[in-house]
Amino acid sequence: MIEKGYVQVYTGNGKGKTTASLGLALRGAGAGFKIFIAQFMKSGDYNEIKALKRFSDLITIEQFGYKGFVRGKPMPEDFEAAKKGLIRVKEVLSSANYDMVILEEGNVAVMCGLFPVTTLLQIIDLKPDNVELIITGRGAMPEIIERADLVTEMKEIKHYFKKGVKARTGIEK
Repeated sequence: MIEKGYVQVYTGNGKGKTTASLGLALRGAGAGFKIFIAQFMKSGDYNEIKALKRFSDLITIEQFGYKGFVRGKPMPEDFEAAKKGLIRVKEVLSSANYDMVILEEGNVAVMCGLFPVTTLLQIIDLKPDNVELIITGRGAMPEIIERADLVTEMKEIKHYFKKGVKARTGIEK
């Protein structure tokens, strides 16, 4: 359905990267797009997964993480989960079944060493012309920023976490 798809990157240390990509997914579903979301480095029953189940005819979300978000040094299982995610994303891009593909935390997976930036660049190269590709996560590498058509940096100015506010259900988790 998309005539010309672009590469969008949402990065930076501020809140809103995943929220922006999920907003695009919702908007795309409203237009009848088929969307695939690969959540790298995440596993578990996040509230966005519960909500997106209501759109399961248009939005597919799969997680490629091991025991939650990677904290510190990745474990072998983290590398295996990322590898499975990359294989799945390549299948999705070559299938011609999706209009929009979102790699949530794709930048962080590179930053943590789960796969090299060259692999993420190869994913960009595989993107068909009529597919919108969105990559989220802090720490986008300069090579990714250079190749993207749209880059937005979320910059933290002030955050209530610094006052001890924990992640709230329905807002941050």
